[in-house]
This record gives sequence, structure tokens and C-alpha cells, in this order.
Amino acid sequence: MALKFPDIRPYIIKIGPLEVRWYGLMYLIGFVSSYLLVRYQVRRRGLPVQKKTVDDIYFYLILGLIAGARLGYIVFYNLKQYIKEPLEVFAIWHGGMSFHGGLIGAILAGIWLTRRYKLDFWLFSDLIVVTAPIGLGLGRIGNFINGELYGRPTSLPWGMVFPAGGPVPRHPSQLYEAFFEGPVLFLILWYLKDRSRFRGQMTALFLILYGVFRFFIEFFREPDPQLGFVLGPLTMGQILCTGMIVVGALIWWYRAKTGSPF
Repeated sequence: MALKFPDIRPYIIKIGPLEVRWYGLMYLIGFVSSYLLVRYQVRRRGLPVQKKTVDDIYFYLILGLIAGARLGYIVFYNLKQYIKEPLEVFAIWHGGMSFHGGLIGAILAGIWLTRRYKLDFWLFSDLIVVTAPIGLGLGRIGNFINGELYGRPTSLPWGMVFPAGGPVPRHPSQLYEAFFEGPVLFLILWYLKDRSRFRGQMTALFLILYGVFRFFIEFFREPDPQLGFVLGPLTMGQILCTGMIVVGALIWWYRAKTGSPF
């Protein structure tokens, strides 16, 4: 017997057309938690970094992440549709964000900011990525509350019938991702952060572990309907995660070998 999808409204408060949604609240908590933990690491390690510098870094990182997530979704997942309807690019309330695009946007913003402030890119990248799983895990819970990004059909006892997924029980793959991309990844990175041997190691490890976790969980997640399977049994998410793993391995090799500044 399939589990019933919990009847949770996707919004917390609704006033006319304006909504405060659980999904947005999850990311707000994630950003605030990351910010506070980076400030904690800066103080604990005695780094000569002013609060304003951290504030500026987060302001532009969030802008880069949001812009990158939107553009990434357009390019990676639905380019033909947005070419037909270009004004939909700005209709972010209709959904459509890509983690991999957001990651690229945040990295580009980070490179620009660290050069502007003459900071070590790898140092700050390592400080931030160990906190990123908090927002990632909470974001997946937001996906679950929205009833989106659900899994493939299953006969397992914890299969769940999602309102938008038809009458068949499906894997609650959002919760799989929330668990592995959230607390599991966070605990690994947080434990190892003070044991790293070179700057950039935590960044490389984040890319590798997230890529591995997401790659395997994608086998339980329903492919995006407009794309389906892209390369044999692989989805677009798995292809992008393969690129993450390769890039992470190259960063690890390069930083371990040279230790040179970015």
C-alpha cells in the first residue's frame, strides 16, 4: 500500500497574489546558516577578514547563484522552449532553477569578488562549501513540500503517490536527496574541514561527493519530462554530475601537486 502525500500547502502565508512559500523560506534559512557558520570559521581561525567583506561576498554570491540557477535551467533543460517564448526567461515565479547553473554562477561571482578584495579564492571557497549542504538539504525538503521533482514508479512500501505524478506510487527521491546532499554531506565536510592538507581540498571534495550522491539518486528520480533520458539511461543531471566529479578530481590533483594560488 502506497503512502499518501502529506497535505502541506506550498505557501506559509498568502495575501492576494503574494505568497511566502516554504521553498523560499528553506533557502533563506540555508543562506543565513551558511553565513553564520562562515563568520564562525573566520573568527575561530583568526582570519583578518572584516564583517563587511563577508557581507559583500554573500550578497554577490547569492546574486550569482540565482542568476546562474535560472540561466542554467534555460540552457541545460529547456532552451528550445525559451527561444520560442523569450519573455518566460524572467518569469521565475513559474519555476525552473538548476543547481549546476547556480554553482557555476556562484563560482564566477566568487572569482570576481576574491580578486576584487585580493583574497585567496580557495580559502574562501573551502569556508563556504562546507556549509552549502545545509541549504541544499533544506531546498530538497522544499521540493518535497511542493510535490515536484518526484521519483520514478516503485513497488517499495515507502512509495508515495504525488498529486502531479499520476496514480502510481513513486520514490520520494526529494527526501533521498535531502538526506545525502544535506546532513550526510555536511557532516563529512564539517568533520574533515580542519584536517585538509591543502587549500581547495574541501572544494574538490564537495564537487566529488555531491556529484556521486546526486548521480546515483538520479536513478530513482523521474527524468525531466521535456528532456527524458539524454544519453542512454543517463539524465541531464547525471551528465552534469559526471562533469562535477571530473572537475573536482582535477582540482584535487592540481592543488595537491602545486598548492599554487588561483
